[in-house]
Amino acid sequence: MTAPCAPAPSPRTLVIASRTSRLALWQAEYVRAALQNLYPQTDISILGTATHGDQMLDHPLSKIGGKGLFIKELEQSLADGRADLAVHSLKDMPAVLPTGFMLAAIPERADPRDALVCTQYASFSELPAGGIVGTSSLRRAAMVRACYPRLDVQPLRGNLDTRLRALDAGAYTAIILAAAGLIRLGFEQRIRALLDPEVSLPAVGQGALGIEIRDDRPEIADWLAPLNHVETALAVHAERTVARALGGSCAIPLAAFAQWQARTLRLRASVAQPDGARVLHAHARTAPNTRAAAEALGYAVVTDLVRQGADDVVRLCTG
Repeated sequence: MTAPCAPAPSPRTLVIASRTSRLALWQAEYVRAALQNLYPQTDISILGTATHGDQMLDHPLSKIGGKGLFIKELEQSLADGRADLAVHSLKDMPAVLPTGFMLAAIPERADPRDALVCTQYASFSELPAGGIVGTSSLRRAAMVRACYPRLDVQPLRGNLDTRLRALDAGAYTAIILAAAGLIRLGFEQRIRALLDPEVSLPAVGQGALGIEIRDDRPEIADWLAPLNHVETALAVHAERTVARALGGSCAIPLAAFAQWQARTLRLRASVAQPDGARVLHAHARTAPNTRAAAEALGYAVVTDLVRQGADDVVRLCTG
């Protein structure tokens, strides 16, 4: 009779790389607490780093390098051994990770919806003609331009607190933010309306966290495995497949959202022109139990979008 394998020893130390914004540090602390509960004898610390994306706030992301600006320095800390894992907002992660890195775990998703934040009005329909709507997202901007052409969409950068201050100072009539970030930092009362995904389809990975490691650290992957939420991970892999196949970047107003309905995963995706003049939609569903099946769902939706002319929209955005 074969003797059972001894359990792997707990790590002595773990270092979590994080951006230094208040929301990023909340997310890192959330993961730290979960790991501490699993490994109470482990010394777990957070290494805060101000990324290039956090420092360049006067230009749209699509003009200065996109989502990679928020993770490059954190990946460097993984590469040189100063950190063992990095915690990201998944919607800030590129669809294709650099060679040598992998997503090791995706915890259970928070609210994935967009939120309208406004001091005077309770809905988009109440906003006056010419009202200024602030957003850093081309996806959200295209939605507003398509659905509410009377409104004036203007760029909005900075961390969550900075954006709320800009609204309160009167620079914007309303702003659109991810509901998850507002809820995590205790700003639920600032939400005037949660936008139904039928109106504002969420970004790829919105509301979810991604825990990144070097792909040559299998022991870290093993320690992180209990944090992986299978249903969320399958949904996110389907969404990220859409972004990867269409060359998803900050230059493309792209949305993809997979939602469980009983045991079936329904994936909806859209790609739009930045001015909202043309918006393509596609959806499909399946019952995936593997990452490959979730990715196949993503490719099915991409095939439908391409049939409708998605390649032309992408070329218009990136050309």
